[in-house]
Amino acid sequence: MAEIPPLEFTNLENIPSIVNGVRQTFLSHKSRPIEYRLQQLRKLYWGLKDNQALILEACKRDLGKSSFETYLTEVGWCMNDIVFMSNNLARFAQDESPPDIAFTNKLFGPRIRKDPLGTALIIGAYNFPIQLSIGPLIGAISAGCTAILKPSESSPAAAAVMQKIIAESLDPSAYTVVQGAVPETTALLEQKWDKIFYTGSATVGTIIAKKAAETLTPVTLELGGKNPAIITKHADARLAARRLLWAKVLNAGQVCVSQNYILVDKEILPVFLKELKVALGEFFPEGAQKSPDYGRIVNARQFQRLKKMLDESSGKILLGGTMDEKDLFLEPTVVQVNSLTDSLVAEESFGPLIPVLPVSDLDEAIRIANEVHDTPLGIYPFGNKQETERVLSQTRSGGASVNDGFFHASIPTMPFGGVGTSGQGAYRGRASFDVFTHRRSITTTPAWIEGMLDIRYPPYTAAKEKKFTSMNEMKPNFDRNGKEISWIWSILGLGARSKGKGIGRWLAVLLVAVGVRMYLQRRSKL
Repeated sequence: MAEIPPLEFTNLENIPSIVNGVRQTFLSHKSRPIEYRLQQLRKLYWGLKDNQALILEACKRDLGKSSFETYLTEVGWCMNDIVFMSNNLARFAQDESPPDIAFTNKLFGPRIRKDPLGTALIIGAYNFPIQLSIGPLIGAISAGCTAILKPSESSPAAAAVMQKIIAESLDPSAYTVVQGAVPETTALLEQKWDKIFYTGSATVGTIIAKKAAETLTPVTLELGGKNPAIITKHADARLAARRLLWAKVLNAGQVCVSQNYILVDKEILPVFLKELKVALGEFFPEGAQKSPDYGRIVNARQFQRLKKMLDESSGKILLGGTMDEKDLFLEPTVVQVNSLTDSLVAEESFGPLIPVLPVSDLDEAIRIANEVHDTPLGIYPFGNKQETERVLSQTRSGGASVNDGFFHASIPTMPFGGVGTSGQGAYRGRASFDVFTHRRSITTTPAWIEGMLDIRYPPYTAAKEKKFTSMNEMKPNFDRNGKEISWIWSILGLGARSKGKGIGRWLAVLLVAVGVRMYLQRRSKL
């Protein structure tokens, strides 16, 4: 097996010329043809396939991921995404007929064309270093954009492997990698982009959005959130415990969409805690540290951050709590807390910390969830149908999984993204194509229709205005009080906007009818 190359940061002085080269390739229209895009996607597929062993080793080094977990959430995910996109790209790229077009406007051949946005900057994240970097890149290639990828330096082995794969597989004039940390990222943001796609923290996302605003560059921000799970007294405690524990042991809890805290009805709390303990024993019979299936915290800085959060918590540790900084190991840790200001609730942990907050009822749970973070990335209600529907109708979130932990985020063809402070924009499946695409509205005006267009040309006469008003004005199906007028009344009322006017029109019709009848009777007597 080939060795993982060392990670070397890109020379700052070279970044402007690298970006300009990729931009010039887009302006040459090289990346627009569908066949070119398909060729790049297919070559990227084989680059991932041929380097699968290197990817597995890189994720093991960076995050302690098992081969199964890396295949499931990284390399297998991206390869399947490429196959899906290759099979559907021609359909996605076709012009569309816009909906809700009036018959007369159809004479102008209205259509929506799918144009690539241009040159994109993709800034990846460390927790799923392959998926969260290559996934958006697949979308950019599919849309016909050129792109530069800046992987996270916090997962150095994965970053180096991705650079190798992209350099060997893709057209270097259109797609390349810039390596580095804050200085290199800052230098990239100084360049002109047509799209910026960022995955990471809200703090950095705010910086990127501000910088992009200077040049009116569109951004997609995939951020995190203080995501709540809500367990009502009618929930299945065993299923809730197993599913939410899984959401915190996958990638050692370093998942932006996993629950940050759990609101549990006091009535079900004892059995839920019992089931958590049972599930933890089933998942890791010899303990999490000895398990080949449990990952590690990405680096010492993140480990210290999580340790500080736990140290500052006033809650009671019920399960776990074991740490080993040399091994970057942090055991899945269940803590019962009693305050919204507790460090484990007030901050996003992004690790295997599981704070549990008892509540009196569902109303209190919903109120707390909205108070802690009103637009989290995900929300996870457990209960009966009526209860979970109440949670969905009285909260907001980027996505939601009912009676599960972030299952919605595991469906590769479902749009994934945040709302409010948890992000903006969505990708995956067709949405990955759309997020790098401009939907360009186009009409074609034939020469023969010129006579019909005379009404739009000056001078504007009263006759033209009257004609245009009669052609343009739509009749409302509601009265002045906002009450809907049924179609039956609309017919009976002869199109009047109120019952009074409708009655008046019928009286007028009746008078005319009576007058006509009297006139005909007189004529017949003569």
